[in-house]
Amino acid sequence: MFTGIIEEIGTVSALQQDGDNAVVRIEAPTVVADATHGASIAVDGVCLTVVEHDADGFTADVMGETLSRSTLGELAAGSKVNLERAMQAGGRLAGHIVQGHVDAVGTLIERTAHEKWDVLRFSIPVELARYVVEKGSITISGTSLTVSAVSEPEASEPWLEVSLIPTTLQLTTLGALQVQDRVNLEVDVLAKYVERALAGYQRAEDQSGREK
Repeated sequence: MFTGIIEEIGTVSALQQDGDNAVVRIEAPTVVADATHGASIAVDGVCLTVVEHDADGFTADVMGETLSRSTLGELAAGSKVNLERAMQAGGRLAGHIVQGHVDAVGTLIERTAHEKWDVLRFSIPVELARYVVEKGSITISGTSLTVSAVSEPEASEPWLEVSLIPTTLQLTTLGALQVQDRVNLEVDVLAKYVERALAGYQRAEDQSGREK
């Protein structure tokens, strides 16, 4: 589990794809300081397992499911990525509960600069829109953010906005995003669990009604 608080911006030194899988090497001295074989590190919001590591960085395998659901397949040597080590038991949950399981990819469609902060608007898939609420949590490329505005529930092309403070602009890759850049999205898992539980409750109610 992660919190969405980025520890380091790493640099991809190699990405080798072979069919529906890939191997990525990332230079990142901070997150490998206490790394072990099999450790989990979130790369742009995707939970990856450390296969090899040294003092300068680590290597991880990326399977087809991950390549199809995230932007990792678009990486190349020189790409910058947000990194976070798995949360330690007893640590502070400074962001929100982040699994590192990307739901889909969104696109930056508008960027509005203010004196010291920026507002970014992202398109989101229709099937994810119901999980996004104003003042709720969203993970964008591994970064825990608060939704500052959201499209109407009936919108055919839904979107969400986040407002980024100087620290977020400086310490994550979001500060360099340009319109049409793609990002990884993970919605709040609690919303999905609630929906699933309510669906089961409704089925039980319907079944009970038919048996009466």
